[in-house]
Amino acid sequence: MSWRHLLHVVGAVVGAIGASMLLSALVSAIYQEWSAALWIVASSVVTAVIGLVLWRLFDRPGELSTREGFAAVALAWIAIGLVGALPYLFTGSITNVTDAVFETVGGFSTTGSSVIPDPGALPHGIQFWRSFSQWLGGMGIIVLSIAILPLLGMGAVQLARAESPGPTPDRLTPRFKETAKRLWIVYVALTAIEMLLLWFGDMTFFEAVNHGLTTMSTGGYSTNAGSLGAFSSYSQWIVIVFMILASTSFAVHFRALRKPAVYWKTTEVRVYIGVMAVAAIVMAIGTWGGSVHDTIRDAIFTSASMITTTGYGTADFGLWKPALQIMIVGLMFVGGMAGSTAGSVKIYRHEVLYEASRVDIRRLIHPRGIFVARIGKNPLKDDLVEAVQTFVLLYMFAFMTGSFALAVIASIWGPDMDIVSTVSAVASSLGNVGPGLGSVGPTGNYLEVPMLGKWLLAGLMIVGRLEILPILILFNRESWRR
Repeated sequence: MSWRHLLHVVGAVVGAIGASMLLSALVSAIYQEWSAALWIVASSVVTAVIGLVLWRLFDRPGELSTREGFAAVALAWIAIGLVGALPYLFTGSITNVTDAVFETVGGFSTTGSSVIPDPGALPHGIQFWRSFSQWLGGMGIIVLSIAILPLLGMGAVQLARAESPGPTPDRLTPRFKETAKRLWIVYVALTAIEMLLLWFGDMTFFEAVNHGLTTMSTGGYSTNAGSLGAFSSYSQWIVIVFMILASTSFAVHFRALRKPAVYWKTTEVRVYIGVMAVAAIVMAIGTWGGSVHDTIRDAIFTSASMITTTGYGTADFGLWKPALQIMIVGLMFVGGMAGSTAGSVKIYRHEVLYEASRVDIRRLIHPRGIFVARIGKNPLKDDLVEAVQTFVLLYMFAFMTGSFALAVIASIWGPDMDIVSTVSAVASSLGNVGPGLGSVGPTGNYLEVPMLGKWLLAGLMIVGRLEILPILILFNRESWRR
């Protein structure tokens, strides 16, 4: 594995991020926030220069190996978490590096964890940068580069495989570059439709644009401290629909343009909708009282927000009964469909584990029987089952060690965090959800988390977004042996 190859890829991605900052500067200029606009332009120039120097200085790889693809993606995400913090720092919106990097990683990883108490007080360009960073990170910065930038050369499949949120990248065409373009077309189209629908409601154009960006990315950043609870029931229902669409495989969306029946024929879609519906019913029963419409809407909204890992809020579920709070933490480990912008474990992996476990039990009961694990009519290969089992084991290991590490950090450097806040913060960060429970619940934020704890949680956000393996390969000594 060659550092020169990796840094060439990182340079291309960082340069693209620098160019994308100019759009935020334009937003500030439109609102006549000239100081913010100039500082964002300065951030753009610094970032673009860093990217250009790396891209030009280091060799362009003829073709990336699989491990180079994984490592390049991991290194690129760490890099954009650092350079993406420059607009916050240069404009003074966030005054220390730790908080700025935490906010940036919360954006690009589509986690939505924030240290900003009132986003509405920020310059419009910075509000837009928060939302736009989530939208870029939603479908994947590397996949975007493959789709529209001819900078990365060969190795597109390796990069996409490393970044795609699911077991394997789903090809719609023989060439992955064409597949990436088609997925981005669907992504852009759905985002634009949601923006228009929200604008028809009680949101301003600026609010509609920002919430369209952060819904389709399942990111959850809002322009209002009250999240979606500050808007009408119409806006909330629109967001519910698009949260569900965003966490459905974009390959399925594309195929459904010709055959809408694809939605219901896909086993993963049926399981996904079923789990969400059951969770919503339980929440509605557990919070029953007051307005029937509000109770049902809040239950459906919260269920969708947690499973899709968007993290928006309309109700303070931190005040709900303990049993419901436990269920909410459990939903953080579910996730949407593979090939969507959702985070966490993903429905497909849960299906694989369930089917493999069911077959193992049947083999114990009938030792001479021949049983094959299937999802729908498709048999599951042993290597796929093993890969899923390995991923889930690593995911739970990361959750447990992360929870222990955050508890130790909080107890030594303070302020101390209770077990509910600690565990939910780690589960939320690793699953790219955003809000947790306790002090980091839907009405709180991560501002009071110890500095070292914020770096830990930011690292877990990237680990969760890249689904562990790229980070392990980047920091594995054997990866660098010839």
